[in-house]
This record gives sequence, C-alpha cells and structure tokens, in this order.
Amino acid sequence: MIALIQRVTQAQVDVNGKTVGKIGKGLLVLLGVEKDDDRMRADKLAEKVLNYRVFGDENDKMNLNVQQAGGELLVVSQFTLVADTQRGLRPSFSKGADPDLANELYGYFVQKCGEKIQVATGEFAAEMKVSLTNDGPVTFWLQS
Repeated sequence: MIALIQRVTQAQVDVNGKTVGKIGKGLLVLLGVEKDDDRMRADKLAEKVLNYRVFGDENDKMNLNVQQAGGELLVVSQFTLVADTQRGLRPSFSKGADPDLANELYGYFVQKCGEKIQVATGEFAAEMKVSLTNDGPVTFWLQS
C-alpha cells in the first residue's frame, strides 16, 4: 500500500463538476493499493500517515503530525501509484489490487483514519479532478 502525502493549505476533489470532498489545512493523501495488501498493511500505513511529522512547530521545524497541527485528511484513491514504470514507455499495472480488494482497503483505510481525525474522500474509481495548494511544497512517499 502506498500513500503519497502532500501538506496542503486547502484541497478538494470534484466529480462531474460537483465537489465531493474538501479540506482546509491538512494532508492530501493519494492512496494506491497493491494486490498483496491487507488490513494489517492498511493499519500500519494509516498510523504512519496520521503520525508523520510534516507540520512546523513553534520553531518552524517539522515536529508536528497532522493531528497535532489541527489538520484534516483528504484521501483519494489513485491506482497509478502502484504502476511499474521500470521498462518501456507505458506503465504496467500488474502489481495493482483488483478493484474489489482496492475498494475494500481504501474504505478501511479511510475508516481507520476517521477514528482519529476528520477525513474527506474522493469517489473510488471515478474520474476525479483534484485541486490543491501544496504548502511548502511538502510531499512524501510512504509505503507499508
């Protein structure tokens, strides 16, 4: 399971011209699910996302996690994160989970995070338009 996290001052996701998820300060989490992923990996990644220290403290050092900073999460499913790009000029998605498993683990990840923080979401398997203001910019690739 892969999470590309971006520290944002705001982010939103639209489907068919309608906003389906929106946050202010927090983390935009682009989530990719691989075929060998399970709930245990989702638990580990959720803990890492929630506790990863990417927000500035009183000395402007990255010492605060999203919860301590009073932020929110916007979690968007993104299967392209699991692409194999090592060969050729076209990505392979052979490492990606089948849609049923990916949807289940995406929902589970959102639920686990939602137990500790406010979470907005995109729409699984939809064509989405994601807009954000990356704060920093600060972007990290996390994997479980």
